[in-house]
Amino acid sequence: MAADPFVAPTLDDVPRQEPNLAPGVHMPAARPWLPDRPGDVVAYGQPHGPLLGDPGPNIGYALTLAERLHDRLQLAPTEHLEDAVTVVSELAMKRASSYGRAPVMVDLECAALILGYLGGCDPEDAVWRAGAVTEASHDYPTRRAICDAVDLDAVRLAPQALSSRTRELRAQVRAAWRPGDA
Repeated sequence: MAADPFVAPTLDDVPRQEPNLAPGVHMPAARPWLPDRPGDVVAYGQPHGPLLGDPGPNIGYALTLAERLHDRLQLAPTEHLEDAVTVVSELAMKRASSYGRAPVMVDLECAALILGYLGGCDPEDAVWRAGAVTEASHDYPTRRAICDAVDLDAVRLAPQALSSRTRELRAQVRAAWRPGDA
């Protein structure tokens, strides 16, 4: 097979970038990049508030991880798996982004614990949750209202500390969430 005429046969023949400058003229030092354009969020800070979410690196991976968790989710009779998976994923995204990293399975387990999907949920909480997450997979404001109702400090708890405080945390979420918020 013939060799491509544009491919150098040895490393010695590799083209090098040589500046085409006059003798004694040097390239100026590179200036630092500043996020000063209107679209650069860093220049003005990340906006916070209702319905704005929590940006983080590769947070959509939580949806992939949720597929591995969905067999363990315990749903109320009127709940749909798609709604539960969506809300748990979004709460896991909030947890992961607070650490500045992509979601891992622990994030989904913590989110499912907070919402009572891994068992041990009072019937009263299950009824509230079933009403709160109805159609959440197709309704962004509903998902955001549920995630915004969960305190960031509670989301960041370790799974061991979280399991002992689930009843208290669910009561806080119920108190903070209002149907009109969604």
